[in-house]
Amino acid sequence: MIAYLYLSQNKQNNLNLALFIAKRISINSQRTFSKLIVRIAVLGIMLGIMVMILSVAIIKGFKGEIREKIRGFNGDVELLKYDLNASSENSPFSLDSNTLKAVKTQSNVVHIAPYGNKPGIIKTATEVEGVVFKGIDGSYNPQYLSSILLKGRAINFKNTHLADKEILISQLMEQKLNLKVGDDFLMYFMQESLRKRKFKIVGIYSTDVDDVDKTYIIGSINVVKKINKWQAGQVGGYEIRVNDFDNLETIALDISNLLPPEIKILSIKELYPAIFEWLSLLDVNTRVILILMLIVATINMISALLIMILERTNMIGLLKALGESNWGLRKIFLYNALYLIGLGILLGNIIGLGLAYTQLYTHFLALDAATYYMRFVPIEINWVDVLLINTGTLLVCLLVLIVPSMLVGNISPVKAIAFK
Repeated sequence: MIAYLYLSQNKQNNLNLALFIAKRISINSQRTFSKLIVRIAVLGIMLGIMVMILSVAIIKGFKGEIREKIRGFNGDVELLKYDLNASSENSPFSLDSNTLKAVKTQSNVVHIAPYGNKPGIIKTATEVEGVVFKGIDGSYNPQYLSSILLKGRAINFKNTHLADKEILISQLMEQKLNLKVGDDFLMYFMQESLRKRKFKIVGIYSTDVDDVDKTYIIGSINVVKKINKWQAGQVGGYEIRVNDFDNLETIALDISNLLPPEIKILSIKELYPAIFEWLSLLDVNTRVILILMLIVATINMISALLIMILERTNMIGLLKALGESNWGLRKIFLYNALYLIGLGILLGNIIGLGLAYTQLYTHFLALDAATYYMRFVPIEINWVDVLLINTGTLLVCLLVLIVPSMLVGNISPVKAIAFK
């Protein structure tokens, strides 16, 4: 009946037979079993797209968040003096003005700031804790300091006298040492003779990275210079922020060519190898998830297509008897599959991107910062990734479905018409 109705209309309107019949058996189908197959196929594609979008967005967001936390505290590359010193304390050095200017004017260098580390011991009324005093100055990235501050304020470097007495401690140390903003404590520095300094806590910070939070307190670099009796212009190191992290090794090599031989350059990946190796493993997880979801989606569509072909055996036989070619019949089911895939992709995008943007703006999914280095599930939505996921799913599913659609060529018109 479908074929007869269409053949008469096709002569008048010059419509596409395969597209017409595909619409009839997918959109206007009255068969309960067909509707069930359609819903299962659409649901499978929808869930696959949703999972792929969320997986890529979460893993990219996670990597980006961790990377920015480490980059913010240490910079992308550090300039240090070559020595055999294995401690956290830096050997002092100075760069002449021409070298420093050459580094600063590099096109890929965004920011450069000096620092100096000094190990010490915090002593309170009830606790003693070993830490590393990180000395910075007013050129240290103020935006980053503001982003990690939980309580209080940053150090006031405009007043040198006050800055030398102010300190930032991590939230972990606040809890462990039972301290708060406004408290003061004594800190002892290891020197030829033990040096002690009194500091006032002006702010509490948290990077959510244990390696940083349990080790460092932040103060003025002048304190390190005075205790170590460094000469004017000497620093413990320089932290450099670049504008293209993906080409970090190349940029570091370009900077190293400007430095004197006694100065070495270390990238953030060399300073924290375990963290960045762990982050690189997440790329493998992303590929595994994408491959698994594609396999599930294609198997689901193959099963649905085969069942629809078997269910429409009578129709296939009738169309063959009327002279329709095997390719024309295959196009009917490929058009039908395209409709189902497209609908599944549309619904998957709506749900996947909807959940992603909801998490991005509300942070309703929380995490344990001690385990995951952050307080909520991070999201990074890249529209290129979304486009590749959609296009890749559509193409892979259609290409894979060409093979099962060839089944219609093996159906005999006589047997098919008699098929019940």
